[in-house]
Amino acid sequence: MESITLKVDPALARAMAQAMKPHYSTKTEFIREAIRDKIVAREKEEALRNLEKYLGAGAHHQTTGADDRKAREAVGREIAKEFGIELK
Repeated sequence: MESITLKVDPALARAMAQAMKPHYSTKTEFIREAIRDKIVAREKEEALRNLEKYLGAGAHHQTTGADDRKAREAVGREIAKEFGIELK
């Protein structure tokens, strides 16, 4: 394994000690997991950016039930018109 020397200010060291207390036995273990978590978060962000680029920004737009109903009615009217069906 590669060794890395890291200096942090006292406030960050205290916050880290508090955060790691119940779950981690060493600072090294805590820092390794924090780095892994950060790498995974960056990969997710990159994947979402790529997905948005391919699907477009509108991919996150959600329609309401009323919007869906209006769209279905419009399509239904168009289809009925094509087949010569008169709707009331």
